[in-house]
Amino acid sequence: MANATDHLWMHFTRMASYRDGNVPTIVRGEGAYVWDSRGRRYLDGLAGLFVVNAGHGRTELAEAAAKQAAELAYFPLWSYAHPTAVELAERIVALTPAGLNRVFFTTGGSEAVESAWKLARAYFKRVGKPTKYKVVSRYIAYHGTSMGALAITGLPAIKTDFEPLVPGGVKVPNTNFYRAPEHGDDPAAFGRWAADEIRRAIEREGPETVAAVVLEPVQNSGGCFPPPPGYFERVRQICDEYDVLLVSDEVICSWGRLGTYFGADRYGYRPDIITTAKGITSGYAPLGAMIADDRLIEPFLGGTEMFAHGITFGGHPVSCAVALANLDLFAREDLVGHVREHEAAFRSTLERLTDLPIVGDVRGDGYFYGIELVKDKTTRLTFDDAESERLLRGFLSGALFDAGLYCRADDRGDPVVQLAPPLVADQRQFDEIEQILRAVLTEAWQQV
Repeated sequence: MANATDHLWMHFTRMASYRDGNVPTIVRGEGAYVWDSRGRRYLDGLAGLFVVNAGHGRTELAEAAAKQAAELAYFPLWSYAHPTAVELAERIVALTPAGLNRVFFTTGGSEAVESAWKLARAYFKRVGKPTKYKVVSRYIAYHGTSMGALAITGLPAIKTDFEPLVPGGVKVPNTNFYRAPEHGDDPAAFGRWAADEIRRAIEREGPETVAAVVLEPVQNSGGCFPPPPGYFERVRQICDEYDVLLVSDEVICSWGRLGTYFGADRYGYRPDIITTAKGITSGYAPLGAMIADDRLIEPFLGGTEMFAHGITFGGHPVSCAVALANLDLFAREDLVGHVREHEAAFRSTLERLTDLPIVGDVRGDGYFYGIELVKDKTTRLTFDDAESERLLRGFLSGALFDAGLYCRADDRGDPVVQLAPPLVADQRQFDEIEQILRAVLTEAWQQV
């Protein structure tokens, strides 16, 4: 639309990019596809923003929102309850790892991560360890943009403008095995090393100062880093040894994205806290949650104690109603099982692209993949900053969209193309993704 830049301030957007052109404007969606204001169709290869898990155009979710809004549009969870929040909390804990039975609702992922850090600090103060306040997280990892979550985030480029940040963020290596040549072909050895880097960080900082370790099951930023074998088992041991809370940031990795309701189940570990958002409503209304182990609420259950934290729209009645309808849809269509059934085909289809000279690595799990782009496959030489700018923003982002594929071309870390289609996608969409990527990446290599 010609007037989109007149008043709308878009998120994470170089506004100058549209000084001489119109902003792409998406007007409707159906299944795995969206259409723009000119009537052009695009395959939604990112589920909006890792959000629309159930697919676009689900009228039953819209109807659930309308019904709830007509009955009770809003009431806070500050000393009161409402039925949809009560029911949704019960539904969620039936799906979480055992013992994670307390659901604190937010409106999104940053707020969920912020809530987890605040809970960790408040909890340790109440159990006689008031100096435990720091959080360990991984380089390049994204955990949100609010000031606390930003301190946990490991992306320097999006932090500089807002420094000084909340103190206490500590960074350790991520699990990008493709960039760990010293470990050869032994991912288990790499996993032990990466986990033990968390141990070394805790020891350097002083265990008496560290409250939590925050990790995604599959790290998003950098291009979908799955955990090496044994990694989370070792991290769990380390957290137990030093009395540190393990927070599984599943804002992306929950609600079927990895073929399980929660990523912790996919990789067989039990966190103390799960943070979630996005796919909990498939994006039909904003909602997030911090899901905590029973022991973490115990200090707040007596006398005049309380967790002095709240969010006006956390657990909004309409959002909770949409989430309940979303979970009904998941169960009825077995969307989580659909991902497990088709994830191998998705991987193998994307791996066809490894015959291209520009494709260095294809990695991920479930319906969550990154394709790392390189200058030299043999040496794994990456692009420098100027080359990456020309490749990703100067060509790939626009060319992929023009070819009918909405996805992410990103260089937070090494240059990657990220894919996370709606969970309804099948081989037809996999083939379409591969064909578009093949044509556009071939042209990109010719330009390189």
